[in-house]
Amino acid sequence: MIDEDGYFGERVAAQYDARSADMAEPAVVGPVVAALAELADGGRVLELGIGTGRIALPLAARGVTVHGIDLSRAMVARLKEKPGGDSVSVTIGDFATTRVDGAFSLAYLVFNTIMNLTTQEAQVACFRNVAAHLVPGGRFVVEVMMPDLRRMPPGQDVVPFHVSDTRWAYDQYDVATQSMSSNYVEVVNGRGGFRSIPFRYVWPAELDLMAQLAGLRPAHRWAGWAREPFTSESTQHVSVWEKPILPPE
Repeated sequence: MIDEDGYFGERVAAQYDARSADMAEPAVVGPVVAALAELADGGRVLELGIGTGRIALPLAARGVTVHGIDLSRAMVARLKEKPGGDSVSVTIGDFATTRVDGAFSLAYLVFNTIMNLTTQEAQVACFRNVAAHLVPGGRFVVEVMMPDLRRMPPGQDVVPFHVSDTRWAYDQYDVATQSMSSNYVEVVNGRGGFRSIPFRYVWPAELDLMAQLAGLRPAHRWAGWAREPFTSESTQHVSVWEKPILPPE
């Protein structure tokens, strides 16, 4: 952990939107926001790891009441500077354990953010935290990559995902512990820099068990926000669990 903002402090926050600009394109954001608005069904929404507001702001612009949790004050400061940022309330804290007032019809974690919790214990705690925030019938949505292990031959533990003249990026896996890291090497004005962020990858069946432990049940699993079928060739999934509505006593 680098500082109180975790691995997404001022240095990362200052460049985050520019570095992930392709993920903020309307063609990418639109289907996400449309699906989440439908799943919220008019209720309040909780985003875990709200960041700079890539999803929260357009969702709020549709009239959905959004509350966020994020550890990084630097990231949230960028959200607040954007048009509509004042309409989204944010609680600073670890989204695995931080509680906020009220109940929600939908909670969601997008763009692999569940993997920012680097232990199985923390990921289980996150599911339980979400379940405590949901109304009966409420839903929890997670968008996360499938571990890219099939690209590694025996003896290799690195998968590159960006190569250019001045920037190189790669994921490094430890299959014994399910720990991994995303690593970035960059040359600016002739000087090299290195940054590494730890993650814990997680399998769909493992997430289903975490949901079960939290009292949630599976509702949907898609290969993307267009609700494509999830198959063994899918590189990511969008999974939805729901909190059961208990019959009256």
